[in-house]
Amino acid sequence: LDRTETSMGARLLRRWIDKPLMNRQAIEERLEAVDTLYHHLIWREELREQLSSVYDLERLVGRIAFGTANGRDLVALKSSLSQIPMLKQLCEQTSSATLNNLVSELDACEDIRDWIERAVVDEPPVSVRDGGLIKPGYDEYLDQLREASVNGKRWIAELERREKEATGIKSLKIGYNKVFGYYIEVTKSNLSSLPEGRYERKQTLANAERFVTPELKEKEALILEAEDKMLGLEYERFSELRQRIGGEIRRLQALAEAVAEIDVYQSLSAVSAARRYVRPAFTEQLDMHIAEGRHPVVEAVMQGGDFMANDTELTEQNETMLLITGPNMAGKSTYMRQVALISIMAQIGCFVPAERASMPIVDRIFTRIGAADDLIGGQSTFMVEMMDIQVMTEKATRRSLVIIDELGRGTSTSEGMSIAQAVVEYVHDRIGCKALVSTHFHELAHMADRLPRLKNVCMAVQESGNQVTFLRKLISGAASTSYGIYCARLAGLPDQIINRAYDLLKQYETTDHEGTTHASPSTSQQELPVNHVEQLSLFGLDQTAVSADSPVQAPAQYVKPVQDGKTDDEQSVMSMASTAETHQAVQQEGPDHSIQHSAEVIAMKEFIGTLTDVDVMSMTPLEAMNQLHDLMKRAREITRET
Repeated sequence: LDRTETSMGARLLRRWIDKPLMNRQAIEERLEAVDTLYHHLIWREELREQLSSVYDLERLVGRIAFGTANGRDLVALKSSLSQIPMLKQLCEQTSSATLNNLVSELDACEDIRDWIERAVVDEPPVSVRDGGLIKPGYDEYLDQLREASVNGKRWIAELERREKEATGIKSLKIGYNKVFGYYIEVTKSNLSSLPEGRYERKQTLANAERFVTPELKEKEALILEAEDKMLGLEYERFSELRQRIGGEIRRLQALAEAVAEIDVYQSLSAVSAARRYVRPAFTEQLDMHIAEGRHPVVEAVMQGGDFMANDTELTEQNETMLLITGPNMAGKSTYMRQVALISIMAQIGCFVPAERASMPIVDRIFTRIGAADDLIGGQSTFMVEMMDIQVMTEKATRRSLVIIDELGRGTSTSEGMSIAQAVVEYVHDRIGCKALVSTHFHELAHMADRLPRLKNVCMAVQESGNQVTFLRKLISGAASTSYGIYCARLAGLPDQIINRAYDLLKQYETTDHEGTTHASPSTSQQELPVNHVEQLSLFGLDQTAVSADSPVQAPAQYVKPVQDGKTDDEQSVMSMASTAETHQAVQQEGPDHSIQHSAEVIAMKEFIGTLTDVDVMSMTPLEAMNQLHDLMKRAREITRET
């Protein structure tokens, strides 16, 4: 968006982007100015031409306020102020009410420009203490000192001419240094030509002698005194001017703000006209309608080809949330970002990349896009993501816009999917704001059946044999796959990895299909395979572990009623004891049954006693892990013995 001509205009544009407006009237005023310049190329180009000659007034004013401005800064300020009358006239000629109001009371600071014009030369030196800053005629005493200095140097030149004629020495010259001041220098080969007693010897060099005369020293005192006073007086007059201008800082700052605002208007209009943006319409309702919306940044940097535009329809009554599924690289993130950027552009007063746009006033935009961890703070990518979601749940309102990209991807599949579904339900039911949520958990598509304002959409793809074409077009419905392995192939992974990935994918899909087909609610009561080993629960032996070589059937799940006055640990122990008794009851009868039964009961009771004595709260994490490992090892031994 930055086609500003001044540095202060570029900074103001950044501030506008950082802080979009929430007042509809203020937004419409900005849009009115941009609209006027959008449709009038000549006005826009004339403004750009005038602004191109304006220096950074804000920086110049800052230097003046701090007393660090030099002569060239004041000349730059004068040059900038000289452009203001014409700039003001151009704005008054436009049909924009916003621009007319902006310059109607604009102070051009012509008096400040005249101060600088009378005092400072057109090409001042960099240093303010070396003289050459103040124009002739600005200060009468300074002019007298300059005349004395100039006349004194003219007298020196005339003295040199006279001495050459009187002595007949053509190489005689008068010089100056800071140690001896002015002197007459004669080479040693010409010393014999000097009349005796004419000069007073001052210094002897290898090839010359330096002399002075009383008349020369007298003139030297006058010249040096004039130069010293002249330098000091020039700096004094310049400092007075700088301080005088410093007293008008508020006027200059107001002028700089107005010029920067004009610069931003022409920049937004120039970009909008060049890229075929349209003026957004605002509504007091919460509905958002964007026809053929485009991503402004991606469209601007694309090398060849047209950007695939997409519509956005978010209405308060029907669809406030879009659950976006689809392949990797299909354009889900780009689509979500473009909706957020269009909202920001509209509320800073800029035209938007679309064919038509009807926008609500958005109070906040919450985004959870990309992966970022905090190594110093010790926070993982998933933790940072959860913290962003927490801020969203706390601060979002019905007028907010929420953008969440692939929520829950930083943890296990089941937990990530659960968190993603819970967040979507919370935003839908509790907040009720507009939201775009993308995910690769295709199982979440079923939420549209019970959440009335949630709509499933996906990015379209076209398959042709082994080739997949990403159409980057948003369509209704849910996607069935993410084409992750195909994207890995596009990234250049070795064929060995790609082929192995496809084989494993087929195995997983086959396993999932068979598990779904043969699953039954009474699976826990059916005979388990020979090699099946179940997970032993730490907090209650609700399912009995089965040894790999044990052919017995798994006992039915035993549920012990909760007794009054029993703690959770006591109930867990009772549950484990009851399960152990049940397990013992299903053992086959045999000659050694009573002896074996007693040994098993003793071992189980010892294990339960050990487990009851564990005090987790007094352990360190490492000690707790070691204790857990020992208990699991003991449980496996008991299982094998039984």
